[in-house]
Amino acid sequence: MIQTIEAVIDTNGKVILQSDFKPERKYRALVTILEEEPKEEISETALLSEKSLAESWNTTEEDEAWQHLKELPSF
Repeated sequence: MIQTIEAVIDTNGKVILQSDFKPERKYRALVTILEEEPKEEISETALLSEKSLAESWNTTEEDEAWQHLKELPSF
């Protein structure tokens, strides 16, 4: 299985995978160091739209509309 997974290496050399990868066994890996900085975790668009979305979503009507999802069993 050859697979590419994005990761960040911190200043202590710790490799932090950016996706949920839970291998069933040990694998060898090659690490390629890229010159660019890691992507920001939160996009600028998300930050800029947060206030207007909150005004639309944080209402009694929205809470009532999605109430049925709170009653679903958790897995």
